[in-house]
Amino acid sequence: MHILKDKKVLVLIILSGFFIANTIVAEMIGSKLISFGGPFVNGVSLVLWPFVFILTDILNEYYGKEVVRRLSFITVGLIAFVFVVLFIAIRIPAVDISPAKDSAFQNVFGQSMFMIVASIIAFVISQLVDSFMFWFIRKRTGEKMLWLRSTGSTFISQLIDTFIVQFIAFVIPGYWSMSEFAKNAAFAYGLKILIALSLIPLIWLLHKVLDNYFGDAEAHRIIEKTAEESLK
Repeated sequence: MHILKDKKVLVLIILSGFFIANTIVAEMIGSKLISFGGPFVNGVSLVLWPFVFILTDILNEYYGKEVVRRLSFITVGLIAFVFVVLFIAIRIPAVDISPAKDSAFQNVFGQSMFMIVASIIAFVISQLVDSFMFWFIRKRTGEKMLWLRSTGSTFISQLIDTFIVQFIAFVIPGYWSMSEFAKNAAFAYGLKILIALSLIPLIWLLHKVLDNYFGDAEAHRIIEKTAEESLK
């Protein structure tokens, strides 16, 4: 059988592709600060991170914590690759006719490098915490209450991710004072939680789509086998 005819493999490739792409895009655009109303300022990538953790939860559900762990480390490797490419590209002088001048390129991607360093640290920690909390809740609730293990794990992991990333990306380079950091990080965390709660129907929808694609009986078998292996 051709590997792409295996439904479980094909779904893993698609979900992993979205997971990696969403993460790297968030890294690249995170240095652009926008107003979320009043005094609250944060990176434009703020709204993307809850989607990463939703994908983490779906991957946990159907593929288990070992797959999530390995995918997280693969993603970190690719983020590090982006860091190296940007580091080199920033140091190669632009020609006079280049639409992207050196100063503009540095302003955009130089700050993105701080975001990447911050995210490499925070991403690994938060992903491992997310997976741990997902299965911690799953062990106590069984197959029911998908929304609880998904949002519960996201609440904890986003708290860690938000404060680590924003401290390294904006406080260490001197863009924010500690008071600005506390205000903006707390707001960012609160907004991420609201987004995560609003995405609960999307989690159920993705779950339903995958159950229909695999077939209800096969989906149940996959989930139960995954839980058995992950809860050992």
